[in-house]
Amino acid sequence: MTAPRTCSVDATPPSIPATDPDTSNTFAITSSAGWTSRTWLLLVVLCGALFLDGLDISMVGVALPSIRVALGLDPSTLQWLVSGYVLGYGGLLLLGGRAADLLGRRRTFLVAVAVFGIASVISGLVSSAELIIALRFIKGVAAAFTVPAGLSVITTTFAEGSARNRAFSIYSVCGASGFSLGLVFGGLLTEVDWRATLLFPGPVAIVLTVLGLLVIPRAASSAFRLAHFDLLGALTSTGSLLLLVYAVVNAPHAGWAAPSTIAMLAGAALLAVAFVIIELRHPHPLVRLGILRSVLLVHANLTGFVMFGGYAAFQFLVTLYVQEALGWSPMAMALGFLPAGILVVASATKMDKVLGRVPTVVLITLGLAFFSAAYLLFLRTEPGMSYWNFLFPTILLLGAGFAVLFPAINSQATAGVASAEQGLASGLLNTFIQVGGAVMIAVVTAIVASSGAGAAAAPGRLLPGMPTAIAVVIGLTLAGLAATGAVHLLRRRAVRA
Repeated sequence: MTAPRTCSVDATPPSIPATDPDTSNTFAITSSAGWTSRTWLLLVVLCGALFLDGLDISMVGVALPSIRVALGLDPSTLQWLVSGYVLGYGGLLLLGGRAADLLGRRRTFLVAVAVFGIASVISGLVSSAELIIALRFIKGVAAAFTVPAGLSVITTTFAEGSARNRAFSIYSVCGASGFSLGLVFGGLLTEVDWRATLLFPGPVAIVLTVLGLLVIPRAASSAFRLAHFDLLGALTSTGSLLLLVYAVVNAPHAGWAAPSTIAMLAGAALLAVAFVIIELRHPHPLVRLGILRSVLLVHANLTGFVMFGGYAAFQFLVTLYVQEALGWSPMAMALGFLPAGILVVASATKMDKVLGRVPTVVLITLGLAFFSAAYLLFLRTEPGMSYWNFLFPTILLLGAGFAVLFPAINSQATAGVASAEQGLASGLLNTFIQVGGAVMIAVVTAIVASSGAGAAAAPGRLLPGMPTAIAVVIGLTLAGLAATGAVHLLRRRAVRA
């Protein structure tokens, strides 16, 4: 990998070949000290967009009961307000990462954030459930283009080392805290009007778009060649992911052994095989499969699946338990999760230094250990236990896990990757994260539903199937921890050799 040239964010990038629209962004900040106001404003724009992505998912989750009452929706229709976003997001992240590399990171990021904002405003003003679900899907698609483009702007603007570690730590904290603090925002806004949870991200995204036009480094113009875009690869990879996510989201309702579920899973597998064949033969593949030869990159992706898959499933279960069995209000539930978000934000100024001194594999081991301990502690939950006994210790451990794990996997997934493939690397990571959430929510939903009462808990009793579902989450996390230990041993042997 060619070392980046050193200059400030305000410098004018040199002219570049037309085949790489964003190579100009490889001029990079190499020091974490003395950042200018424009540097900080650039991070505000990039981190703000990621924060909105996480915020949107959790805010709508809090408002679902109010939306159901207002629009008269049945539960199967209501869940598509979340699933629609997941399908657009998880299914198109790879395409979004490739678009950032091919069309330009700046252009891709700004257009996607603008679409996200406009769709948010419209969804907060309409009353058709079908239109709101369609707009949620559009917002998920926009997020699929925003996240890899934003992350690749960071990795091509800040050189590897202290500058990038500092930027990563701030960026990662915003992503993790957006999801956590979205619960609080959702609780507050739902008290005003459920429409506010849909509308709120819109004006903020539009402001971020305007600021982004001013501070995101501009690349030299480039000629886009359709022959360089792997259309068949895009169709097969996106189709495979869409079918997979749709199948696991819909399986609790249709049944895991239903012909429709089996057919979709088989279709996803066939499209995945077709995708691999196409990528091996295409002169300009959507995914250069050689990138998967990096053990650390693959490990970071799988860890992202485990991290967010386990947490999303856990939060889903706890939300049902505390609201249905314990009678908590949405706001009370949101405040119960708040300590995790506070802990993540408080660690923001420290993680860049930690990343510079501690190997990411070690940090990932520590983060997964925190998650495992958190879920194991919650497994002892019994009706009648106070918040400070059954939930608070778990929330603190989850906050510590996110604070360590999120920046570590982002750094490990993109370290050493060529500038032209930064969008691909970040797209792969976020695909695994998002699909992990969708898969695990579907799995625990099926467990709870099969345990009786249609995922409803009687007052003062545990949610049906909750201990089994938590045990599955623990098993997934421990498997991730074991895999991390194996990677660590392989690295030590390689160093000794």
